[in-house]
Amino acid sequence: RLTLAKPVTDTVSEKLDTFWTVEPVAEMQVRDCLVSAPGKAILHGEHAVVHGKVALAVSLNLRTYLQLKATSDGKVCINLPNIDTFLCWDLSELKQLLFDFSGQKEVGQRLDSDLLKRLREFMGLTNGNLDTSNMATLTFLYTYMSLFGSGELPSLTVSVWSELPTGAGLGSSAAYSVCLAAALLCAGGTIPAPLKEWDHTARWHQEDLELINSWAFQGEMIIHGNPSGVDNAVGTWGGMLRFLAGKIIPLSRVPLLRILLTNTKVPRSTKVLVARVKDRINKFPPIMIPVLDSVDAISCTCEKVLTEMTCEPITGEHYNTLEELIDINQHHLNVMGVGHPALDTVCRVTLAKGLHSKLTGAGGGGCSITLLRPETDSVIIQSTVQDLKDCGFDCWETSIGGPGVQQHSPFSVKEEILEILNRY
Repeated sequence: RLTLAKPVTDTVSEKLDTFWTVEPVAEMQVRDCLVSAPGKAILHGEHAVVHGKVALAVSLNLRTYLQLKATSDGKVCINLPNIDTFLCWDLSELKQLLFDFSGQKEVGQRLDSDLLKRLREFMGLTNGNLDTSNMATLTFLYTYMSLFGSGELPSLTVSVWSELPTGAGLGSSAAYSVCLAAALLCAGGTIPAPLKEWDHTARWHQEDLELINSWAFQGEMIIHGNPSGVDNAVGTWGGMLRFLAGKIIPLSRVPLLRILLTNTKVPRSTKVLVARVKDRINKFPPIMIPVLDSVDAISCTCEKVLTEMTCEPITGEHYNTLEELIDINQHHLNVMGVGHPALDTVCRVTLAKGLHSKLTGAGGGGCSITLLRPETDSVIIQSTVQDLKDCGFDCWETSIGGPGVQQHSPFSVKEEILEILNRY
């Protein structure tokens, strides 16, 4: 195969012109890519959704950033400084895993169990050591090998930095899987790079987003086994999604709402909490079924209000309704048995400042969201954040309803994040 060789830069050959030569092409060249995806929060409908009711999931503007750089050192590297993971492999090592493997250009509904088995053995994984670092690494290698395994493996370095805490029910693993899918699909030319030279950020077209989402769902299957698909869908499309009986419907337009996000740092088991709600429903069906119906109505009412806010002037009445729905839903979640004294503290501290909060996700600790009205004074916000931190919680001011996965120019990424990504 003919390729245009670069002139060698020693003293003799510097004088030579560029020349044609026949040489083997050692590896595929990929293009550099910088992407981000949001986390997710459940606005309304957690737990009720397990019993066939509507839930509303929203994007959380705490984002995961991924930078992919093409290299020429014959290595594949992943850098995950949030979880202190820095790994490199020689392409020759990875190529040995591809014996009898044709790659997986078409994303399937099921994982390729043979590739997964080979990668687990290669990494020395047993079921006993599937920690966050190992799962993130396995997801990276699986996506990389699936997309590039049918041709020459490209030499590249992937570096990731996330604003999201891990294990807090905020979709950190899905944001990571979405970023991986978008960057690797884009780097290999499977989907086009949407960013034009004059853009700061750009989003992909619908069919490209569907492909990103499909590959991200595979990543979520590696990490979680049997995911709902909600987290990766929020990471891909952003905004707000309606989730009912396994069907996910992105809502076309939602307003950007400012919130405080609080992590109580109280650990909890989603499995135990889901079982607790089920037990209570079985024990008191005439009491609990109306509660589930009420939560369903809260989700539907909230969706209606948010839709109104995108097509008519936003009023104080819209915010009054949203605040009342938050309060009612929080009481319902306590009735279901998934509250916690730490969450009660968040509600009490924020209500003292005139702000309304509810848990988000599984409950029993974990995280809460607090709605901020447009006119809320910054002094009030700062003092509320401090009060919550004084309780031992982590607290961020952020927004919900922002964009899903997007490609960035370096100018559109916060300096401190870019500085971290550029270290590797």
